[in-house]
Amino acid sequence: MKINIKLFDFIPARFNVALMMFFACWVNYMLRVNMSVNIIAMVPDDSEVKSVKSECEAIANDDSTLYNDTIKVITKRVLRQPEGIITFDWSAQKQAYVLSSYFWGYAITSLLSGTAAELWGPRKIVFLTMLISSVLTILTPQAAIWDYSLLVGTRFVIGLLSGFLFPALHSLVARWAPPAEKGKFVSSLLGGAIGTVVTWSLTGPLIENFGWSYAFYVPGIIGVVWCLAWWVLVYDSPVLHPRISAAEKDYILQAIGDKVQSSKKTKTVPPFLKIITSFPFLAMVILHYGNNWGLYFAMTAAPKFVSSALGFNLTSTGTLSSLPYLARMIFSLIFGAIGDRIMKQNIVSTTFVRKFFCLFSHIVPGLLLIALGYTGCAPILSVALITFSMGSNGAATLTNLVNHQDLAPNFAGTLYGFANGIGNTAGFITPIVTAYFTKNGNGFAEWRPVFITGASLYIASALYFILFGTGETQPWNYIAPANDEDEEEKRPSANSTDTTVTIAVKT
Repeated sequence: MKINIKLFDFIPARFNVALMMFFACWVNYMLRVNMSVNIIAMVPDDSEVKSVKSECEAIANDDSTLYNDTIKVITKRVLRQPEGIITFDWSAQKQAYVLSSYFWGYAITSLLSGTAAELWGPRKIVFLTMLISSVLTILTPQAAIWDYSLLVGTRFVIGLLSGFLFPALHSLVARWAPPAEKGKFVSSLLGGAIGTVVTWSLTGPLIENFGWSYAFYVPGIIGVVWCLAWWVLVYDSPVLHPRISAAEKDYILQAIGDKVQSSKKTKTVPPFLKIITSFPFLAMVILHYGNNWGLYFAMTAAPKFVSSALGFNLTSTGTLSSLPYLARMIFSLIFGAIGDRIMKQNIVSTTFVRKFFCLFSHIVPGLLLIALGYTGCAPILSVALITFSMGSNGAATLTNLVNHQDLAPNFAGTLYGFANGIGNTAGFITPIVTAYFTKNGNGFAEWRPVFITGASLYIASALYFILFGTGETQPWNYIAPANDEDEEEKRPSANSTDTTVTIAVKT
């Protein structure tokens, strides 16, 4: 035991927590996005259908037909997989239900997960939900073989469980992050982007060499192993961590103060009526919805577009489809640094920053999606437009992903849960919309309405926020904690006792 203490004294406990949060998002996205590429192999599209690639091959010697939506050209795409692999003959609508079932569950539990983390502890919530999700992912191939409905139900349950993750991680940030280090902790939540890149890059080779079932087994096993590491390294607070050094615990507790430790504050019922009738809150929810539509389009529809429409093989599909997420993470770091610099200099108001950066987080991505429908026979340009559309959306770290902290820091978890619950409905609507427009083929005419729909939601939500949004703290933020100030002033004596004990131990 003493050896473990000495070992972990070299690595700050809060660094371990932040690192495990990063990998929590990484693993969560591995379990979330694997189906988008896997389903291409589960339901191989070897029928003769019109696609962007086939149109381009037909018009190679006739430029006048470049935008002829009635061109009658067919192609047959052959998917490489080991012989004897079971595949399915599901309609486009059934495939849409498979892709969207996760997000039905995810949207439901997002509304309640913040409260659950506060009542039962984020460590336990994350461990149980991620462990069960990983096991269900391992069982997914068998569920698909047994019955289509069982597959949909399995993905629905995984979505239900995953809805608990991010609110629980935000709860950990509040308990572990000193104010001066909060930005570093929040940046650890960008691990999902890397998880997407790794998953989609790994999926293609796994499927082509071993079959689509292994593209479920590998992420599931990684998830189980990660859960064991999480249980060993992460605890709900510095006070409960058995291996944290006395000096680090004292530093964190003094930096945070008593705000998070107050049970009365953490159990205060948010003013729900005032929240749901607040125009600034509604503007934030709409902005978040527009953001999620673009995010889930890239997650659920982009792999199909890259594979079926542009004609890339499965290995290339996974790699190319992951580029937008990598771009989004990189751009978010750049935009975050720019925003922090502006805020520190106090040149403009918080409201101005939130509204101005909507230009990059929503309007530019929307315009790039419109352009995507008119790229013609330029597949590399198409991939570049998708990538930069998502990359520019990295500015969301200065708009919808932080605005709930501006409006009501005391109820930020509740606000984020509501916005995320509503916003994640885009996760199951997007595949259905895509399936509707592309049911007769994957040509220019079929995909343009998909891009224009996403672009319209991007731009319209930004314009609404610019008109009605704000970065000012709302009056109803102060309702719950207003009467607790006097009691909080009386509590430091308990903390001073803890400090004395710590000094005695050091001595």
